[in-house]
This record gives sequence, C-alpha cells and structure tokens, in this order.
Amino acid sequence: MTVQAVPTVQIDNERVRVLAYNDRPGDRTHQHRHPAFIVYALAPFKRRLTLADGRQVEREFKAGDVMYSNGESHIGENIGTTPTQVLMVEIKATAP
Repeated sequence: MTVQAVPTVQIDNERVRVLAYNDRPGDRTHQHRHPAFIVYALAPFKRRLTLADGRQVEREFKAGDVMYSNGESHIGENIGTTPTQVLMVEIKATAP
C-alpha cells in the first residue's frame, strides 16, 4: 500500500524543522528528500529505504534510538509489525 503520510510540523524556523511522523505496517511513501537530519524513535519499528541510486537499506529502531544522517532522497516502507513513530529534526542552517 502506498500512502502519502504527511508529517506534522512541530517547529519550523530559519535553523530547523521538527516533524512528527507516523505510519502503519505496509505503508510506503513517495520519493522525497531530507536535508541533514536526526531521527528519534518514539516506539520500535522497522523500515526499508530505497535510495535514489536504487540501493535498499533496512533499518530497525528500538524506542529511544537516535540516528543522524547527512541527508538523502528515498522511498520509505514500513516492513515491520508496528507503526513508525518518530520525531525528525531537519537541520536547515548552522548557528553563526
């Protein structure tokens, strides 16, 4: 199933954008891009990411796990048995 799950913007300013994102097992997103970001897992989940070059990466998180990425384009798919529940901080600019 493909869904266009829309993250809920929690904060958006000149430095960062903080998003809350939730989806269900089997849900799949469209191709999209994130700048450098940090993900904080609110609950356990498992995802498959199809990167822009076609490579696939599986990532599994426990509640409380934190991950940093330099940014990427991908399609995300919930391949686990639990909903994806994360807070994502996208980094827009560095402090002067």
